Amino acid sequence: MNEAIVSSKCRGEQDLPSRWDPCDTGDGLITTALLLAAGTGTRLQPLTDNCPKCLTEVRGVPILGRLVSCLLAQGFRRLVVVVGYRDDQIRDYLESLTCGLTIDFVDCRKYATTNNIYSLWRAREHLREPFVLIESDLVFDSHLLGLMRVCNRIAIARLESPLLGTTVSIDEFGRVMSFRVGADPCARGFGHKTVNLYSLSKATWLEVVRRLDQRIAAGRVQDYYEVVFAEMVAEGLLTLQSVHFDEGRWCEIDTLEDLHAAERIFFDSRRTSGSRMARRSWSLEGS
Repeated sequence: MNEAIVSSKCRGEQDLPSRWDPCDTGDGLITTALLLAAGTGTRLQPLTDNCPKCLTEVRGVPILGRLVSCLLAQGFRRLVVVVGYRDDQIRDYLESLTCGLTIDFVDCRKYATTNNIYSLWRAREHLREPFVLIESDLVFDSHLLGLMRVCNRIAIARLESPLLGTTVSIDEFGRVMSFRVGADPCARGFGHKTVNLYSLSKATWLEVVRRLDQRIAAGRVQDYYEVVFAEMVAEGLLTLQSVHFDEGRWCEIDTLEDLHAAERIFFDSRRTSGSRMARRSWSLEGS
């Protein structure tokens, strides 16, 4: 069976006009999100032995449920989800919700042998508008997501030890000057860690897709998609404005230690700003 794209709606949503423009909100802000949720989450075992990582609960609420709440609170109208491992559970969960999001599912059946660059590439034919790219192991305060609704932004946080994952250097205006993708002991001059959350304009996405096509055709399915962003920034073809997630609560959940940290950070669900994440693991695992 070929990989396919399937559309659905959350229960309770009204039919949209046939010519509905997902970007026509009147305020010019992004209303589409792309979620990469195909990975197996092996480092969160045994919790992910029979459950996708995005359905792991933080204070009794699945990561995916928190994300949907944030999307709705910030005015998003469409969610594209790349699924692979235990995709039936993700579909069932989202289809059980009563919300106002249009949801499209993109199958990624090669999730066990590819990295997040392949998951991103699988969504290439299903996005024709600006969108926010989110990895499925993130929890954060809703207002932080709202800051990402402007095109060509990147979420960052101050770099903490251990030095793993993608880091960036920024100029005095907060624009990204360069990337270092992956673990790098020489990254001390790159004082900010990516949060794995980006917003892309339509023009940027078209160029990203062109480069993704080249890499996938060359068999580079184990790359991280950040290599494409890094390449475009280095060539002067992409300007990313940084958004500092240190101004609120957020956490990337890859391990049981991360999960315990998230439980502490989000102990009081009413507190939405002013706190900073003190611990996290800098993951290299793709979604």
